[in-house]
Amino acid sequence: MIEYTVSSHMARVVRDAALRAGVARSELAFLPGFEPETLADPLLRVPTASVVRAWELITHAGPAGAGIRTGETAAQGRLHVWDYLFTTAGTFADGCRDAARYLPTMTDPGVDMTVVEDDRRLTITYGIAKYAPAAVTAIDEFAMAIMLRRARDARGPSVVPVHVALAHEAPKDHRHLIEAFGTRAIDFGARANSMTFLDLDAQPRRPPGPDDELALILRRYADNLLENARPAAGWHGTFRSVVAGALGEELSLELVAQRMTMSPRTLQRRLSDLETTWRDEIESVRHERAAALLRETELPVQSIAGRLGYTDARALRRAFQRWTGQTPDAYRRTAIPGT
Repeated sequence: MIEYTVSSHMARVVRDAALRAGVARSELAFLPGFEPETLADPLLRVPTASVVRAWELITHAGPAGAGIRTGETAAQGRLHVWDYLFTTAGTFADGCRDAARYLPTMTDPGVDMTVVEDDRRLTITYGIAKYAPAAVTAIDEFAMAIMLRRARDARGPSVVPVHVALAHEAPKDHRHLIEAFGTRAIDFGARANSMTFLDLDAQPRRPPGPDDELALILRRYADNLLENARPAAGWHGTFRSVVAGALGEELSLELVAQRMTMSPRTLQRRLSDLETTWRDEIESVRHERAAALLRETELPVQSIAGRLGYTDARALRRAFQRWTGQTPDAYRRTAIPGT
């Protein structure tokens, strides 16, 4: 089951973008699924929440336009078989349809891509979940930049869309988008991201040949990839990692749901399926993190309390006494001989 995951190839593209934007490797190292061995395995899937969090870090660290630049510089092959399905078909429309059909080989299966032909126009619509407001602009722009880059890979560098729609609100200055897309026909606040092309298949379709056999091979490989792909981490483990990463912030169900690219209601339902609750999970993660920090660091209890989202050390001491029957200081002396 690959729901709420993206391919390791996509995760590598976003990781590289984060490093270029100045995000510290140490911040990325703690994201579930960003381990080197996971990113090197084409069959492993990275939690969508980790990739969204990386986009949030990019947004905080870098100037506007990071999504555009990432899409523009993602050379063909960076997104594995999906790139070649898009660019090697007999017609541009066929390539778009294959790209839509096999979109889960690249990204979260919850993302939807549609292809509509109307006379001489072809419109690609690409929906993005709106549960990550801090990253949505970069993700929207990246998605459209990738579509345009692959269109140019398939039909030449002079390809320019006749219309672009973006789901996020208009920025104060969008000259970088005009330059990137080659058009001023850009709308914002749309229901979904979309890009319209004109006459890219003006030439008649070539007769069947070796490229048709290549397309068949690519589709079979993509089917096999989807059948054998597996998440790098279980859903519950990913959830707990996201909670642990948010403990020092204004922790809320809504924040964690955003980072996991799902609605709060879905998150609550998933917890209920595991016969647990939001409150119990927060308590459990805090207990786990408090014990680890007491064992593995020399941080004072006040600092540990802040990292866990407590207002002061007294609140942590009360909670730790409830969990273990010991004070934090007593636990530390027991856990670390000689202290």
